[in-house]
Amino acid sequence: MQWSKEEEAAARKKVEENSAVRVIQEEQVKYESEASKYWDTFYKIHKSKFFKNRNWLLREFPEILPVDKETEEKMGEPLWDLVETDAANCFSKMPEEKNYYEKSSGSSDDQSKREFDRPSLDSEEDRKGPPKTELFPGSDATFRILEVGCGAGNSVFPILNTLQNIPESFLYCCDFASGAVELIKSQSSYRAAQCSAFVHDVCDDSSPYPFPDGILDVVLLVFVLSSIHPDRMQGVVNRLSKLLKPGGMLLFRDYGRYDNTQLRFKKGHCLSENFYVRGDGTRAYFFTKGEVHRMFCKAGLDEKQNLVDRRLQVNRKKQVKMHRVWVQGKFQKPSHWTQNSSKLLFSTPFS
Repeated sequence: MQWSKEEEAAARKKVEENSAVRVIQEEQVKYESEASKYWDTFYKIHKSKFFKNRNWLLREFPEILPVDKETEEKMGEPLWDLVETDAANCFSKMPEEKNYYEKSSGSSDDQSKREFDRPSLDSEEDRKGPPKTELFPGSDATFRILEVGCGAGNSVFPILNTLQNIPESFLYCCDFASGAVELIKSQSSYRAAQCSAFVHDVCDDSSPYPFPDGILDVVLLVFVLSSIHPDRMQGVVNRLSKLLKPGGMLLFRDYGRYDNTQLRFKKGHCLSENFYVRGDGTRAYFFTKGEVHRMFCKAGLDEKQNLVDRRLQVNRKKQVKMHRVWVQGKFQKPSHWTQNSSKLLFSTPFS
């Protein structure tokens, strides 16, 4: 749904007010250097009970699954038919990310233009990927997915549940909170034969991945980038783009500017413009569509989808209305990607 001018002006004023007082620099350094500790504590307290499983992922991001005739037969019905059937209602069916510490229900009138330009398994070259120099987890797979910031597995297990019918696929998932990775591995649904969960800090360029560059068909980046310091975001996206094979897709969804979560912050929680710290030490940034476009295109990826999802949600118990705002995008690595691919046009302003 679209906001009225009055509603947007009120949201902008609220952000100006809660950004007026900034966290002191000494504290900001602590939140950055001890970020993994705060998230570890979060998962020790909440375990896997805080966020709901993201069963909406396959409706919003059908690119997560490979599509060929063999896969369709294993799934029992054409995946494209499933996507087309659900497309009209996918936003209204999709449960929201919790408005941090507050449970709510709602619906959406906003619709998106879907672009199903996904990597395919049709060509033998794509199936094999780059030449294998040594064995690594998932080295025999023909379709590989990485979820960054997997948390306690709210995306991992819905995906794994589907991938069990596609044995040639493999899921990697990482988080810099070791407690989160331990939670995933402790679940009975975790299958090491088709999934590798590992501790990894995506901000640390010197930290290697357990697989070579250029082999991933899909990178899933859902409500993760917002927790990273804005100065480090571009480096993270650049690195992730190198992990994709040509034609691979990076799927993104995160907080949008003036989301209710941003408006609820009190004075003294603002770290920098549109970047805040919660009471538990975890952080959140709120994106615009233009920022997302520039960041991913600068990493050499082609924009296939970039939309703002606005929804009005109502907490019926408290009789409170909340405007939720998210940004969702799909970005593809060009088929003939080179190191110079990131030198793209930025002369057009975006808001």
